[in-house]
Amino acid sequence: MGPSDARPLIFKGRGASSNAVSRFAHYQREAIDDGWGSLDAELPPLRTEVAIDTSRSILSYNDSPDIPYDRSINPYRGCEHGCIYCYARPSHAWLGLSPGLDFESRLLVKPQAAALLRQALAKPGYRCAPIALGSNTDPYQPIEREYRVTRQILEVLLECRHPVTIVTKSALIERDIDLLSAMAAQGLAHAAISITTLDRTLARRMEPRAAAPQRRLETIAALSAAGIPTAVMTAPLIPALNDDALESILEAARDAGASAAGYVLLRLPHELTTLFEEWLKLHAPLKAAHVMSLIRQSREGKSYDSAFGRRMCGSGAYADMIAQRFRLAVRRLGLERWTELDTSLFTPPSVKAESPQASLFD
Repeated sequence: MGPSDARPLIFKGRGASSNAVSRFAHYQREAIDDGWGSLDAELPPLRTEVAIDTSRSILSYNDSPDIPYDRSINPYRGCEHGCIYCYARPSHAWLGLSPGLDFESRLLVKPQAAALLRQALAKPGYRCAPIALGSNTDPYQPIEREYRVTRQILEVLLECRHPVTIVTKSALIERDIDLLSAMAAQGLAHAAISITTLDRTLARRMEPRAAAPQRRLETIAALSAAGIPTAVMTAPLIPALNDDALESILEAARDAGASAAGYVLLRLPHELTTLFEEWLKLHAPLKAAHVMSLIRQSREGKSYDSAFGRRMCGSGAYADMIAQRFRLAVRRLGLERWTELDTSLFTPPSVKAESPQASLFD
């Protein structure tokens, strides 16, 4: 048996089925049969490893014309939810890790995030604008239960009356309703819950460690009942796989209390194309060729088009049809009320000196 015949790495509760090296590596690795039947043995559980991220800054800025915010905070690198379609997977390559299984099992946490945020907001030149929390990976992924970095960040933002937006697919956000409702009462917060399907079986395959779709609807209801403006993100929409559920997801979210909605057509940058095609062949083999054909029809004949204005929604007949369906549905359901956040209440935080000598002057 040669390398091309190697059995895929199927770990329970994981999305990717391979762990190829990153695009920056100077070597490649392949699974081969050593003659001892090692490839036929059951795979051991894949444990999650967590390391400390020693970043010295916490705010990331962007000037992308198709993103509705110019700054963001990511408390974690990598995401244990394991969503196979996650556009953030290729970012793990910058760490010398694989966008495959490494992305969902070798995570980095930023324990100093709240302190770094306090320092950034206290700078004399800082100008307030909404911060997007968790724009790359989910701020409420499972390890947040232990590390509580996201909650610490929200505590600083509430103290400073700084606006924040959150996108998550985790019910753990309900833990922080006390903070978010206090911020929302001042026009400082809104949340968005990502729902890609109402089919629990498909969700378990695509998003193995994320909350079930019905649980996410319950989270929308809980946030809305607490006075927190809540949207639903039908992202990503995957041609011939979950796009048929667009209207039913929007309607279920509206009934649960969502007041706004958004969508993104599947994005497959860098290594994600290979990872997603591997997943399709394993979990939807009869649809794989059709799905990829529709993706390429919507991406100028490629698996991905990174051009601003097209990367989120695609182009061509199929992409236009999705956009029209979305527009008609949100209009019919009244899901067009995105909340404007207030930046006028911002008060810079006080930052205590860390130097023992400087503390003499406190």
